[in-house]
Amino acid sequence: MSPAALGQRLRTARKRLGWTLTQLAEKCDVSITTISRAERGQLALGYENLTALGRALDIDIGSLFASNAGQAQPTQGPVVTRAGEGVAYRGLSFTYEFLAPNAPGKPFEPVLGTVHAREFNGPQDYARHAGHEFVFVLSGEIDVHFESGDTVRLSKGDSLYFDSRIGHAYVTKSKTLAKVVGAITDESEHIAFARLGHPQSSY
Repeated sequence: MSPAALGQRLRTARKRLGWTLTQLAEKCDVSITTISRAERGQLALGYENLTALGRALDIDIGSLFASNAGQAQPTQGPVVTRAGEGVAYRGLSFTYEFLAPNAPGKPFEPVLGTVHAREFNGPQDYARHAGHEFVFVLSGEIDVHFESGDTVRLSKGDSLYFDSRIGHAYVTKSKTLAKVVGAITDESEHIAFARLGHPQSSY
């Protein structure tokens, strides 16, 4: 999906709620300039801003990229995504291929990713978002930088799980761009209850 197509969907969702750019910016803590440029297709968004906007607009990220965005139907059975049929979007350091984008209400976001960042430029590269993240390296080699100062090197077959509220950044270290598969969650009600030590409510 092109930045222009995504921008039009964001604008439509905002207009549907009757919000101005200022109101949306206040609700998601993303700058007015960033939202405006994204809506006009002039800026590719990273996952941190995508999740913030999706949460404010009450839109599942996968549904935002779905072919029938805004018209998702309850899942009736298994959702198959054939090879190459995910919805691709190039962000700041990743090219995401969102899998099962038409399945609403997913407790996690399954993605294929190509890490096209080649160097870590400092704290401005960190992404942070609620929830947890799991990544498995399909090919190539990556470094995952954390704002704690840790750097984890992952090669083909390696995996990593972490709290994605911690600033993190991916960089390809191999000659060819690394490919990964990942699962990204938001901070669900159930996780929040568990974190607080409360019994989990029924699903």
